[in-house]
Amino acid sequence: MRRRRWWKAGLATALVLMVSACASAPPPPRPDSVQQLSPWRARIAGAALAEWQAWGQLTVDGWPEALPREPDPRLFDRVLTYWGAVPTEGPMVIRRHQETHDALLAGLQEGAAEPAGFGAPPAAAPVALPSISLWAYPAWSAAFISHVMATAGVPSFTFTPAAAHAHYIDNLLWQAQSNPDQAPFRPHAPSDYAPRPGDLLCADRSRIPLLHWQDRLAEGGQFRPMHCDVVVATGGGLVQAIGGNVLDATVLRRFPADAQGRALPPPYDKAPFMLVLENRLDQGR
Repeated sequence: MRRRRWWKAGLATALVLMVSACASAPPPPRPDSVQQLSPWRARIAGAALAEWQAWGQLTVDGWPEALPREPDPRLFDRVLTYWGAVPTEGPMVIRRHQETHDALLAGLQEGAAEPAGFGAPPAAAPVALPSISLWAYPAWSAAFISHVMATAGVPSFTFTPAAAHAHYIDNLLWQAQSNPDQAPFRPHAPSDYAPRPGDLLCADRSRIPLLHWQDRLAEGGQFRPMHCDVVVATGGGLVQAIGGNVLDATVLRRFPADAQGRALPPPYDKAPFMLVLENRLDQGR
């Protein structure tokens, strides 16, 4: 009952904050904003900010239906890089994407060739590269998180790279249950903990989402569609977090927060936040 009251109050507050965000919210963080963080928080948040910068610093408020602009199709290479961080499914996805990309590009180049005079080679016309949205499946948001963790230097035995968020979440929850004091990430309900840069903010995208992260313990190992973003900034009534495959791109999203800095519940038709993974790597693990 307490959670239901918090959800209803939070939703009302979130709507108010989203209306006033343009007038009062702080600007998006700068890539060098992590310098004051503890080392592991700085590495993880900094790796996410570097990817966001590579994608042209795409930034949205809340849960929009479209991006402010189309990402550069040449960022296809970065999607392949993210899949390279997943040793199991990654190589197969990379091979399939590369073959499809090359075939599409060859077809576009052939179709764009302009006829020339007799005996002269065809003149090359500008070719529009395939849209970045073509590489949105299989979903690469978990591969993005795996890449960020690897880039930050988090060992694979601490954070297990995965093609699905549920799989690395299960591993982190298992570590937290097995050794709470030494766990690299500590789970919290979003209503109980204000996330900080370097934490993970996770939502359940299932048709019937979990109400609490502890409910996941009973179904560990089973697939469940989830999504996590790397928190990179807080304050000013916002939790700012970067995720991959958000509207087919790497995007900074600015979520409304309450007075204590806790992420407020998304609108009823959006995936609810069900877990914050507190980064405890700086605790001497």
